[in-house]
Amino acid sequence: MYKIAYFSAEIGISSKLPTYSGGLGVLAGDHIKAAADASVPLCAVTLLYKEGYFKQRIDEEGNQTETYPRFDPDPIMQQLPVEFSLPLQGRVVNIRAWQYIHRGLTGHEIPIFLLDTDVESNRPEDRIITLRLYSGDKNHRILQEAILGFGGIRLLQALNINNIESYHMNEGHCSFLTLELLRKYKGNQDEVRKRCVFTTHTPVPAGHDHFAMERCKNLLDGLIPDNLELPSLVQNSRMHMTELGLYFSRAANGVSKLHGSVARDQFPDFAINHITNGVYHNYWVGKPFRELFDRVFPRWRLNPEELLRIDEIPDEDILEARRSLKNFLLGYANSQTQKALSENILTLGFARRAASYKRARLIFRDLDRLVEIGQGKIQIIFAGKAHPKDDLGKDILKDIVGNANRLFGTVKVVFLENYNMWLGRIITAGVDVWLNTPVRPHEASGTSGMKATLNGIPNLSVLDGWWDEACQDGVNGWAIGSRSETDDEKDADHLYSILEHQVIPTYYNDQDRWLKLIRAAIKTGVRFTAHRMMRDYENQLYK
Repeated sequence: MYKIAYFSAEIGISSKLPTYSGGLGVLAGDHIKAAADASVPLCAVTLLYKEGYFKQRIDEEGNQTETYPRFDPDPIMQQLPVEFSLPLQGRVVNIRAWQYIHRGLTGHEIPIFLLDTDVESNRPEDRIITLRLYSGDKNHRILQEAILGFGGIRLLQALNINNIESYHMNEGHCSFLTLELLRKYKGNQDEVRKRCVFTTHTPVPAGHDHFAMERCKNLLDGLIPDNLELPSLVQNSRMHMTELGLYFSRAANGVSKLHGSVARDQFPDFAINHITNGVYHNYWVGKPFRELFDRVFPRWRLNPEELLRIDEIPDEDILEARRSLKNFLLGYANSQTQKALSENILTLGFARRAASYKRARLIFRDLDRLVEIGQGKIQIIFAGKAHPKDDLGKDILKDIVGNANRLFGTVKVVFLENYNMWLGRIITAGVDVWLNTPVRPHEASGTSGMKATLNGIPNLSVLDGWWDEACQDGVNGWAIGSRSETDDEKDADHLYSILEHQVIPTYYNDQDRWLKLIRAAIKTGVRFTAHRMMRDYENQLYK
């Protein structure tokens, strides 16, 4: 029945389900949606977080606070009549499962199985293992990953799903599943390897989970075999989760051409290809464009290549869709802030996790110059969350709000709190230019920029991740900096120069060229849909 089991620590299907935090989870959701449209025989496994990822509040100084509203899975999903257990921390932890069904455009259904330790028979400290996403200390992280990996395989067995050809690990959080398969196949590594594939999303070494082997064995009673010979175990007695997944996989990939190269340098002992990410166009294209495309290209939802004919749509229809999307975003932003953003001002968007390598503050490096080129000509919308324990990330948010306050009366800057899929969708559809300024090559892919292009929004971005493949400078957007070096001062100077001499004059003075940018962006977006990505996975990883 199912040939592929897709494991991910987070899956973002919609903002109503708090089972994701950011790009990894949203990408997983898009993967599942595209698989459903393509009738791929896939099921998915993740954890049920009843307090999900936090709800964010930002005060007037930019201080972030978090709350955790409790999520009731009933009736959105169904509790399954199965219960099983794992030996953890010297006792038995019982696990139950829920099922959420995603139905594709063709009617094909994909079940998402969500594991839950909030079971009455468990001790209180065990009931909270799956309570929140990316919370707790290293011990808690190991327990969650054990529930996902070991528990996920046991769930599939309990459901009699026994003919899986590809266990797809979406990052190292899932890698314990290889050890449960190793137990199932009585230590035969080749039997495990021919069934497993692995996707890495993390070009930054600190982003890969690794734990002391002693800690793992203390927490996971008898679940870790004694004869593993992974390089990191031999060298320093650490369980490196990405390495574990790669070691037991027949194929592996990074998530852009550039990231594939970075991943091969990170893990030279393994063969790693690349499949560039894509986004689920039916979700991320804004409503005015969806309605326009439905009228002109009736088959575009299942065949996004139809959008390559965008030149057939009259200028006024494209401009009206863009105006409608921008006005909806600005209406929401103005309802949340006191800045009164204007539909007549060029609007830049920057929305992503508050991590230092993403350099959200780069555009503020020279405030005097920003005012000189931008006063009355640009306004900027920011959004994004910092992990509750990431003080540096919280400082980034404070700096953004602080700079917005300092620029008051000159360049309007707003921060929209509680970034989620709904807010991400209206920002990536509603701004005029998408800004992205990571330290190259630390942005593995960068799917938000893909969503923007599908809405006719040119990217203004460092040549990192997907944009390194997609950028046609001056045609579908603009390239910040160079491929040879990353320098904050030089990159900021180049960013200001592009804004002053290309973006701003084109937007205000050359509508014909701006329309060409919009059309070129949409054509670019067609290359980066989840439908194309799913075909690549079927042809390269799942075969």
